[in-house]
Amino acid sequence: MKIMSAIVVTFFSANLAGCGWFGLKDRSNDYLLSEETEPTVIPRELSTRSVGQIYPIPAIEVSQEQLVSFEVPRPQPASVNTFEQLVKIQSFDERRWVLINISPSELWPRLRNVLNRNGVPSAMAQGSSGLIETVWVTFSSDDDNSHRFRFNIAPGVQLESTEIAIIHSQAVRGAEDTSEWPVISDSDQRELDMLTLIANDLAGVNNFASVSLLAQDIGGVAKVEIISTEIADPFIRIKLGFDRSWASVVYSLERGGFSTIDKNRSEGIFFVNYTEPSSTEVGFFGRLFGGGSDEDVITANYRVLVEAEAANVEIKIVDGQGDSLGRTEALKLLAILRSNLS
Repeated sequence: MKIMSAIVVTFFSANLAGCGWFGLKDRSNDYLLSEETEPTVIPRELSTRSVGQIYPIPAIEVSQEQLVSFEVPRPQPASVNTFEQLVKIQSFDERRWVLINISPSELWPRLRNVLNRNGVPSAMAQGSSGLIETVWVTFSSDDDNSHRFRFNIAPGVQLESTEIAIIHSQAVRGAEDTSEWPVISDSDQRELDMLTLIANDLAGVNNFASVSLLAQDIGGVAKVEIISTEIADPFIRIKLGFDRSWASVVYSLERGGFSTIDKNRSEGIFFVNYTEPSSTEVGFFGRLFGGGSDEDVITANYRVLVEAEAANVEIKIVDGQGDSLGRTEALKLLAILRSNLS
């Protein structure tokens, strides 16, 4: 009986090895026997245009100066808000908005989910312009009026951030069809209540994994960009008014390693000091014999120029005497300043 079983096992093993499972031929090496074939010809009546890239990679501008060999600089310090989830309500010039340090494409699906969950579904959602308008809703505290909200989602000044501004509109019940959106909210308190609701909900979420791939450009282009051309000194362009831009620069200088010595707002000038962080700390004996004294006088070695240009604001950095810097040094300092703008 044992001999018979061994013969059966041997027979099936040979069968499986030679012909494959259930007699199917093993074709794993057939590609070695393949022959060259004629290329595929598309009929003339059909289009030969390719589908193209689904996720195109934008071209990177390369200048001759960037191709010159140079010493690799130290890594730039990260923004103070890079490693923390930040959700807060900001206000400036009688405006307020929710600031969150995630991209608009990450925020978009989350915000729509928040509105639906709170019983305020969207009547219109337009990703290209970053607009969401809610349906008319009623509140138990107001028996006479209906209410709706418009959300304006736009890229923030801070890197990888989003700003959410809200307009509140109300109309007498039954007259909603003739109501138009106001320039400012009909009720400042209703606007603040909705902003607080949105901010609290977003602050309670730790994972923003959901991303809207169909809305990569929500709210339009970024408000801040570094411009570098071959015929002019590099600068930061901020697509905001002078007052808001000045306040953002003040905030960045306080957190980006700069020391502000003096400033003149009417002239748009900051006199600042910036020193490369040392790779070694002053030791005990160094401090004992005068190294790293707190009594060293700090002088301004750079100037930050803030100038209004049409509807935008341009920010440049020059040396302490007002002369232009080398392109590499200017771009390095502008990157540090830009990383902490808010």
